[in-house]
Amino acid sequence: MTEPLFTQQTLDEGVAALRRDLLAEGGPQISTMRNYRFAILPYRPADEFKLRGLMRRLTDDLRNAGWGVLPISLQQLLLARIRKTGEANVQALITREKRLFEKDPERALAHLRDKIAPHIEGPDGIAADVAALIADFAEKHPDGADRTLVLIGRAGALYPFFRSSALLKHIDGKTRNIPVVLLYPGERKDTTALSFMGELDADRDYRPRIYP
Repeated sequence: MTEPLFTQQTLDEGVAALRRDLLAEGGPQISTMRNYRFAILPYRPADEFKLRGLMRRLTDDLRNAGWGVLPISLQQLLLARIRKTGEANVQALITREKRLFEKDPERALAHLRDKIAPHIEGPDGIAADVAALIADFAEKHPDGADRTLVLIGRAGALYPFFRSSALLKHIDGKTRNIPVVLLYPGERKDTTALSFMGELDADRDYRPRIYP
């Protein structure tokens, strides 16, 4: 198996490079494609809290410079989707999962995947919630596309129910051309391949720039 390309400095280097490109003269330069302003910042899942600290500092710096920053938590969106199924359904799901886990953890996980994935996959799943949040934010900042940033985080909450490459596909064309950065917990296997949480097979289905 190809070794991951992480070093201890990679996350710091990635954030520093992202900061430079966001604040570049002439507007954000996180992509070579003017109408595809997506980027991915991978980090080791073990660095989750370090990543959050770096993002807080970046967000504060951008806001102090007059930017609008929209952080989106995929974990919060996932929980909201599950709660919308109703309290009775949530309790039944929990009870069933516990009972199955005692017999076979893999079967319990498969059961959760079958029940939860349909609520979050596809263009009408979590991607629709993300697109709606971005659209609302854009309406409030109509002239700020070059000084606005969307940070999509807590993607680990979607594992193993959802692939982040699918999320980017489904929100493409629905971001009002605002720069969007996906904070990606996983491993970078080569220049274009990412393994979600370091557990799934490497996915090369990514068009955005991967930092650093």
